[in-house]
Amino acid sequence: MSFARVHSAQTFALRGTIINIEVDIARGLHSFSVVGLPDKAVEESRDRVGAALKNTGFDSPKHQNQKVVVSLSPADLKKEGPLFDVAIALGYLLANGTLHFNPEKKLFLGELSLNGDIRPIAGTLLLAQTAYAQGFTELYVPEENAREAALVDGLFVFSVKNLRDLVEHLNEKRTSENTEPKRLVPVPATQIENATTSLGFDFKDVKGQETVKRGLEIAAAGGHNVLMFGPPGTGKTMLARALASILPPLGKAHALEVTGIHSTAGILRGEIISTSPFRAPHHTSSYVSMIGGGTFPKPGEVTLAHRGVLFLDEFPEFEKRVLEALRQPLEDRVVSIARAKGSALFPSDFILIAAMNPCPCGNYGTKGKVCVCSAHEIARYQKKVSGPILDRIDIGLYVGPVSYETLARTDGESSKEVQTRITNARARAEKRFAGSTLTHNREMSSKDIERYARLTDEARATLTSGAEKLGLSARAFHRTIKLARTIADLAESDTIASEHILEALRYRPQIVSQ
Repeated sequence: MSFARVHSAQTFALRGTIINIEVDIARGLHSFSVVGLPDKAVEESRDRVGAALKNTGFDSPKHQNQKVVVSLSPADLKKEGPLFDVAIALGYLLANGTLHFNPEKKLFLGELSLNGDIRPIAGTLLLAQTAYAQGFTELYVPEENAREAALVDGLFVFSVKNLRDLVEHLNEKRTSENTEPKRLVPVPATQIENATTSLGFDFKDVKGQETVKRGLEIAAAGGHNVLMFGPPGTGKTMLARALASILPPLGKAHALEVTGIHSTAGILRGEIISTSPFRAPHHTSSYVSMIGGGTFPKPGEVTLAHRGVLFLDEFPEFEKRVLEALRQPLEDRVVSIARAKGSALFPSDFILIAAMNPCPCGNYGTKGKVCVCSAHEIARYQKKVSGPILDRIDIGLYVGPVSYETLARTDGESSKEVQTRITNARARAEKRFAGSTLTHNREMSSKDIERYARLTDEARATLTSGAEKLGLSARAFHRTIKLARTIADLAESDTIASEHILEALRYRPQIVSQ
């Protein structure tokens, strides 16, 4: 009877942590205990590991007169999930002398089924990045997670189907002189391929609404937040989904970041995310599902939309504290979650697209329609969107009814054509921000504006005059300059002219009928 140590890992928030699996076997009455703050899923690994070992042809710890202690360290960190199963099984086989290999620089992940098959897990990419950062050279993962793990350069990633194959690969002592042990081959590095965002909508499918499409193009070029308002059935949802089709593909660093977030949340379905995510939660979504949280903090929709679009339809119908909680991610592009058992800082750099009706019935101010709402109901409905939230939105767009003649047209720019202009505008911004941490115009601080957003004298006078007439706050004043900087980029202008300021002022959000 002996002792063995192997290595595994788990995620906490959006960080990976190496977990050491120590197994000690001693003679005595049968017992199998797991220590080190395991949750219910980890405790149940005793039964999964025991059955998997038996059904794979090895001695099960449940059928031996021995005391088995499995320690998961660090002991003061809560262990969650079934991803330690493979490491526990290997640790037991090492400790009882069935398996012989050097576990150093090797990391094992996977859940065991009762017949010894290895099931997929969540958070593989972040754990692979952690393994590489901690100096591990070999990573063993379930087949379904291998392509994701192979995104990390510098690691030998092995795809494992079942426990028997893994043991044969690792075992340095042949089980029979006449058989050649099965060896696994590292999977090739995964290449990120640019894909076209497809949500079933293209800009050319949207008939009319040229002003709105222009506003969405500006939003995509500079990463600005948008509020669309207008009567029902005028295309607000369709426009929001079409916006995702004009966003440029993600670069490798951002693709890895987004894929890691979705993997940790357990919603990655085997595909590497190379396009901007589009999230559209229902207005009944809870505070925790939107912002993130829980006893052990998990990312919410604002983080799942990172580097992409968060579309909130029926904006005023969301719970008030959900709307108010958007203030931090809209301003700082991160959301801070603090709980008694841990805190986390989640990235939430997204473009907000909010959509709402002008009143509860949706007909206020619409020609040919009769509004049945009282003045009190209209005011109450519109006030659900507070001033501080409106102040953080750069573009307000009225989406009105479209004539039947316009709906019958077949012409219009495709998303690919619009995406080309957006890519060029973003390239101008990146060149201007070279040497800084900025990537989009919306990220500029007041100090950055002085350096990167040069206004002509005429433009400065126009801005001052317009700000006074509209009563802009200091935040809205600076956001207008950032929006004008994006408009100038689309016009391929190095300086912000008066016409750029005028267009930016025209987009200031105001929830009123047009």
